[in-house]
Amino acid sequence: MLSQFLSKQFIDVIQWNEPEDGVLSYRYPMQDMEIMNGGQLTVRESQMAAFINEGRIADVFGPGLYTLTTRNLPLLTDLMNWDKAFQSPFKSDVYFFSTRQQIDQKWGTATPITIRDKEFGAVRLRAFGNYTYKVADPRVFFNQVAGTRDAYFASDLEGQLRTAIVAGMTNTFANSDVSFLDMAANQATLGAQIAAELKPTFAGLGLELSQFVVENVSLPEELQKVIDGRIGVGMAGDLGKYTQLQAAESLGVAAANTGGAAGMGVGLGAGAVMAQTLMGATLPGAAKPQEAAAPVAAAPEAVPAAGTKFCIECGKPITERAKFCSECGKPQ
Repeated sequence: MLSQFLSKQFIDVIQWNEPEDGVLSYRYPMQDMEIMNGGQLTVRESQMAAFINEGRIADVFGPGLYTLTTRNLPLLTDLMNWDKAFQSPFKSDVYFFSTRQQIDQKWGTATPITIRDKEFGAVRLRAFGNYTYKVADPRVFFNQVAGTRDAYFASDLEGQLRTAIVAGMTNTFANSDVSFLDMAANQATLGAQIAAELKPTFAGLGLELSQFVVENVSLPEELQKVIDGRIGVGMAGDLGKYTQLQAAESLGVAAANTGGAAGMGVGLGAGAVMAQTLMGATLPGAAKPQEAAAPVAAAPEAVPAAGTKFCIECGKPITERAKFCSECGKPQ
């Protein structure tokens, strides 16, 4: 018994210097050690410390310098059944918690989320941004998250928080009356709404959500093209001018497809339609495209049947999805 007593190490000063960023909790090494009654506990700013007895959290200390006695360890004293005059060294686990802000934590949607937009109906959105949080309640964090692990890092919590964020964001977007076209101007408001949705979830883990930022919200490419078309109409001023713009673009495509007789026919037909469209827009008395007769009459002969297209090399009809012409082998 005497040799066992002499082999023990007694701690009279307990403190922790954070070795790196991202450490949320740390268990002070106590193997084969006992704490001296009257020893000193130093808890630095941006830290909290807790005494744990047999897996149960007892007394919690904020920043400051403490002399460890039964007076300032009331919960541990009760758990250990000490009397008020207890003076012997004692055994207890001590955990430190970092309460520093964990800044620039990234979040994003791994896959698009579907919401109902008041202008476009059901749409799929992607979004990303960053957030900041800290450990606010060591008791809850110890019981719900960290447990008795030697160390717990922000990276260990990242996946769970990201899932919670996407769920909260989806709920906020679903109940928001802001259309997608107005989201860019209201990202700060959306961020505040999502933060309000998420704070109870973070508090349930012993955390405090300090900041939440929505950096970008985007649509799938196909829907973005629809919006670009609307913007084009707005820039053109009216549908007639927009149609002229589309006809000009089509003419450019047809002119580039010069291979084969069919390609020539398509080009001539597109040119005729283009000329009539422009004349109809510039001359009040000019005939509408559908009223013109002779020049356009040959155009339908060059129009491929449904589900087919013309080979850009030989002009033969092929299936619309074909990558190579079955006649001449030319890549499409």
